[in-house]
Amino acid sequence: MSLGALMEEKRRATTSSSSSQVHMSNDIDWQMLDKSRFFFLGAALFSGVSTALYPIVVLKTRQQVSPTRVSCANISLAIARLEGLKGFYKGFGTSLLGTIPARALYMTALEITKSSVGQATVRLGLSDTTSLAVANGAAGLTSAVAAQTVWTPIDIVSQRLMVQGDVSLSKHLPGVMNSCRYRNGFDAFRKILYTDGPRGFYRGFGISILTYAPSNAVWWASYSLAQKSIWSRYKHSYNHKEAGGSAVVQALSAATASGCSALVTMPVDTIKTRLQVLDAEENGRRRAMTVMQSVKSLMKEGGVGACYRGLGPRWVSMSMSATTMITTYEFLKRLATKKQK
Repeated sequence: MSLGALMEEKRRATTSSSSSQVHMSNDIDWQMLDKSRFFFLGAALFSGVSTALYPIVVLKTRQQVSPTRVSCANISLAIARLEGLKGFYKGFGTSLLGTIPARALYMTALEITKSSVGQATVRLGLSDTTSLAVANGAAGLTSAVAAQTVWTPIDIVSQRLMVQGDVSLSKHLPGVMNSCRYRNGFDAFRKILYTDGPRGFYRGFGISILTYAPSNAVWWASYSLAQKSIWSRYKHSYNHKEAGGSAVVQALSAATASGCSALVTMPVDTIKTRLQVLDAEENGRRRAMTVMQSVKSLMKEGGVGACYRGLGPRWVSMSMSATTMITTYEFLKRLATKKQK
């Protein structure tokens, strides 16, 4: 029996005792999806979302590795003046190429875990609210770990391309900016493999997991609770939601969850980005920067505030990304639902 069916059975059993209760929806379960349609449409929809939001990611990355505080407006003007429109899309091809397998892993792990854990929690007799929070939290955790096996190498290549050509960074960080010049993503892949070996593609992998796994777990749990809370305030039943109202609630819930997640995980994300992009110089030799070296350099540059460089664009990026992603994701699941025979 699917998670949706289990929750519906539980709902029917409790309806008579509480007519004002906010009911759980018949969630579209993993078993209910046409997998080929789900992955094909997902690749197309999420690629479109990534294209629209990529310039914000470039701004965030440049702010995080900058030794001084620079506004998004100044960075945007500098990119437009010195690099043109293509400067906002440096590394985009590599990022887009990695989006397809990473999203496939992410969505597979998310749906399978949510379905399995959700069924287990309902059978244990937990409340609908607790079941949703636990299932979504566990799903967010496992999906983040699965996706990072692909995203970390893609992040390293695309982020190095993003900051390449930034005059201010080359001027202020001559000893730590990576000296390699990359023609494109494939050239970057080849040079990283030559200089650092396979380990070079997993710089900061551990801290990436520490950044995204808890963040995803909190995000999905918060999202499910925020969504139910908003619906309960409007006294709507989950079984009688209109499409427009549902999209608005999903967007508000996603934006709320994203803001909290961005604020909490920002320092770790800044350290991760620096580990993946910058080098350390010791006795005339360059090597990968350590976590402690990254933390010390941030404290020297601006204290705790330096850890929050790029918070603005990251907050906007996460909120916009989550809002569009979740509405696209829910829309995708409806499109990919198997036709009832």
